[in-house]
Amino acid sequence: MSEPSADDTSTTFGFRRIEETERQGLVNRVFASVAERYDLMNDLMSGGLHRLWKRDLIGTLNPPRGDQPFHLLDVAGGTGDISLRYARASGPNAVATLCDISPEMIAVGERRVADAGLQNRISFKEGNAEELPFADRSFDAYTIAFGIRNVTHIDKALAEAYRVLKIGGRFLCLEFSHVDVPILDRLYDFHSFEVIPRIGQAVAGDADSYRYLVESIRKFPNQEKFAALIRNAGFERVSCRNLTGGVAAIHSGWKL
Repeated sequence: MSEPSADDTSTTFGFRRIEETERQGLVNRVFASVAERYDLMNDLMSGGLHRLWKRDLIGTLNPPRGDQPFHLLDVAGGTGDISLRYARASGPNAVATLCDISPEMIAVGERRVADAGLQNRISFKEGNAEELPFADRSFDAYTIAFGIRNVTHIDKALAEAYRVLKIGGRFLCLEFSHVDVPILDRLYDFHSFEVIPRIGQAVAGDADSYRYLVESIRKFPNQEKFAALIRNAGFERVSCRNLTGGVAAIHSGWKL
């Protein structure tokens, strides 16, 4: 396949090359399709390990447990898993705003938050990670879990993360990444491309959405390249920690 020209307006959707203007709509349809089964989807894609990784993310964030006010922005927060974990791990004046582009995902999240009785700690806002509907320097921390690989322009999403954080604020991203352990990488590829789409078809009647999600992982920059993008957005003290041999990774950066 030839490299795109300088004036090319195409991008990728999984392994397919499409017009850039089409991508967000296609991604939105994927998440509208999987919203009610999103947690099951993550269980299938990670073998249940996503629950441990999310616990690790909140542990890395280490939100205040006392009376200190603290405001988290949970971008692409979907069904509310990160926001709920954060609320349970923090003090009474720690609040979260969950922002997601998918109304279907937000609806599931609102239901889960109501069931947990945490409506006073977690609010919702529909919005695009590339154009966040918030003022500059509004938040103490920004998290995005398994969401940034689905934005069309990663650099714009990172720039927005930097803009809305207060000075001293922290950016944390949990994302599927690139396996760096021999043999595990081949096993993971087999699970991803052969097993997950078939399970998606059997469980949700939707192999295509699951196939896209697997392909989007392979198209995402590796750990070093993504860390460079975070630095380019202005963040300092950027670090990366692999989880399960690089199946996932937590990237961290500070606005100083």
